Amino acid sequence: MRSRGRACARDHVTASHFGAFIMRIAHSLAVFTLIGAATVPALALQEAPAQRPGVVDTSRVSGGTYQTDPSHSLVAWSVDHFGFNDYYGLFGDVEGTLEIDPENPGDAKVDVTIPVTSLAVVSEGLKDHLLRPGKDGADPDFFGPEPDAARFVSTAVDMGDDGTSASITGNLTLNGVTSPVTIDARFTGAGTNPMNKAEMIGFEGTTTIQRSKFGVDYAVPMVSDDVKLMITVAFEKQ
Repeated sequence: MRSRGRACARDHVTASHFGAFIMRIAHSLAVFTLIGAATVPALALQEAPAQRPGVVDTSRVSGGTYQTDPSHSLVAWSVDHFGFNDYYGLFGDVEGTLEIDPENPGDAKVDVTIPVTSLAVVSEGLKDHLLRPGKDGADPDFFGPEPDAARFVSTAVDMGDDGTSASITGNLTLNGVTSPVTIDARFTGAGTNPMNKAEMIGFEGTTTIQRSKFGVDYAVPMVSDDVKLMITVAFEKQ
């Protein structure tokens, strides 16, 4: 009888535990159901991601005169440093104009100015060297403290077969010297700026110049004569 009583007691305890376990599962399922019911409508209310306004579509380009958006236009540069690595910097606040007729893109004209004083590098010591005056009245190693702005004026535009790339030839004036330069450019987008509703066009380009041609030959060839330029410009229609 005692054995049977103990068995009944064990069965009762096991049943109680099982019942409590089932109740906990039911409670958890109810909580998850409430969370799901609250979350789904919230997710459904979220707006679909906004589409970017700029698209590589030449049909969006209208003819006329455009001015650069200086806050979103720059010229990055790189040089080889002692053969160990490339070093990068940039010039910002690019200003200028683009005249373009979508029916005759080869007749486009570009005239942009790049303030050398906008020079930016991560090393303050290097920036000081690039813009400091020469010692004892001598010429500076690089640009000096009050350099004139650089300027590029196009003379010819040779369109690529794809209709979105071009070779832009022009004259670059830097450090008081003018020399011809050809930029490999590509159209990167057109559309309406959502901030001010202005028509925008974007371009990127690359070229390589020899800095010694412009009188900046300090440390050549330890620091490369070749300077790679990477250009990105946003133009706003006037």
